[in-house]
Amino acid sequence: MDKYVTGAVIKKLRESKNLTQEELAEKLFVSGKAVSKWETGSGFPDISLLEPLAKALGISVIELLSGEDITNQNKTFNIIKSRFYVCPVCGNVIQASGEALVSCCGITLPPLDAEDEDEEHKFTVETVEDEYYVTLSHPMTKEHYISFLAAVNDHGVQFVKLYPEENAEARFKINREKYILAYCNRHGMFKCKLRR
Repeated sequence: MDKYVTGAVIKKLRESKNLTQEELAEKLFVSGKAVSKWETGSGFPDISLLEPLAKALGISVIELLSGEDITNQNKTFNIIKSRFYVCPVCGNVIQASGEALVSCCGITLPPLDAEDEDEEHKFTVETVEDEYYVTLSHPMTKEHYISFLAAVNDHGVQFVKLYPEENAEARFKINREKYILAYCNRHGMFKCKLRR
């Protein structure tokens, strides 16, 4: 890894904090010349400085290492744009209301992109009184299973965590849902659009 921190990001964040190179250097107990080298790309901060540097700049180490600061682009906020992230190591599921920089078990997680349902991941959605009863005819073994089901509407997400050797089913209160999501631990996320 020959370039692990982008100098342009350091400079941009330093300037947004109204810090001079010397002021940032003082916070990190380095010289102003060192900060200048980082920003021009002719040098890089020592790995032991990453955490203090990120703290001084007001971002996470992950953002610093990714070479970009994460700025909220979702100014009008729409829960329909929710993103899901699943850790392949521990199975942790993280839901964010927009783009995010997410890591788990030391891995930066990409957002899941939902594909339309297919024959192996076919949803059955029944209306039972005031609920959707959602099932999938899918293996639920320890090696291959549906990890979660989620119902997404324009103001929230209903989420049901599933486990191997149980049924791939869930009930969701009907409340203007737009679609149902299912995450298969082998094939990814699938979407079923709800018809009204």
